[in-house]
Amino acid sequence: MLAQAGIAIGSHVRRLSPKERSRLVQLARESRGRVGNLSIRERLELRGLVVKLDPKGLTRELGGLARGRRRRRGRRRRCK
Repeated sequence: MLAQAGIAIGSHVRRLSPKERSRLVQLARESRGRVGNLSIRERLELRGLVVKLDPKGLTRELGGLARGRRRRRGRRRRCK
């Protein structure tokens, strides 16, 4: 399951060009985890890069992996 998650994340990250990936990392470092530390122009640039990553689609993919691996807990009920 962990390998499948890594593959899913990697496929989304590869949607960005190497230049865009390095810029995303640079903006994340400059913000120090707070978007408010960036200028308005940088915030818009960051938003555009994040949209390209498709976080909603990634969440759906990872959620599907987790749902497929869920196990029932507790005793199994017997039908009468």
